[in-house]
Amino acid sequence: MRHLNYNHLYYFWSVAREGSIIGASKILHLTPQTISGQLKMLEDTIGEPLFNRVGRRLILSESGHVVYHYADEIFSLGAELANRVRDKSTSNPLTLNVGVVSSIAKLIAYRLLSPALNMDNALRVVCYEGELEKLLGDLSVHQLDIILSDRQIPPGLGVKAFNHALGSTNVSFFSHISKAKEYSDTFPNSMDAAPMLLPLQTNPLRRQLDDWFLERQITPKIIAEFDDSALLKAFGAAQHGLFPAPTAISAEIESMYDVTNIGTIKGVSEKFYAISPERKVNHPAVSLICEWAKNRLFG
Repeated sequence: MRHLNYNHLYYFWSVAREGSIIGASKILHLTPQTISGQLKMLEDTIGEPLFNRVGRRLILSESGHVVYHYADEIFSLGAELANRVRDKSTSNPLTLNVGVVSSIAKLIAYRLLSPALNMDNALRVVCYEGELEKLLGDLSVHQLDIILSDRQIPPGLGVKAFNHALGSTNVSFFSHISKAKEYSDTFPNSMDAAPMLLPLQTNPLRRQLDDWFLERQITPKIIAEFDDSALLKAFGAAQHGLFPAPTAISAEIESMYDVTNIGTIKGVSEKFYAISPERKVNHPAVSLICEWAKNRLFG
């Protein structure tokens, strides 16, 4: 494929976004027959079908997904260029592409990223959430500048990346305000048989908590387990049980979820890392995040 007709690519992109040729024809003010013909020419150029027909719907084929990914970037950049020219802006905002491991408390992620948002130079932060292994794959192909993680790079993955310790925080348990006194007076023994909301067993914090409960012969009544920390707190706010969270953000949790810190436990902590593709951090925003986390958030 030596030459690509960008008009054909734009028609394809519009059909993929609208989900049908009819929908795209209304947006583009072209007849369905015209768009069908242009799509056929693009498929002939690429050498593979870009859509599979399922009933009346057009579903992207495997090749269609690849082409759509690139088309989306091309036309998004085109729209950005048009806006820049229209606004006559001369500044070129720096972009920070961040991967956030899904088990990290969203408030911790925000606190870590907030210094970058206050940089003197214009900065655009783009956040992606997912499992660490998936995010490391994106980091390895330079789709991410940094990963915020609650664990180090797993051994044996073969990914060229480096851990940068940001710090650690104690862990506290929280209860809805209406039931706080019931648990705080005799904490931590009050957690025995108490309704409990916990992270999944794959979460590093969960393994520490299980050991801590076992050592103190505390057997909570586990009501639910969560992969997403924000959802866990939402259940806690709805009075479904006690839940653990980083002590460093106690004030924010209490304010947002109408709960109270009933006690901090000893011997359990959450550690946080910035994972970057280079041993020495070069991105100015990443450097600022690392410095602020070490000296202020966890200092």
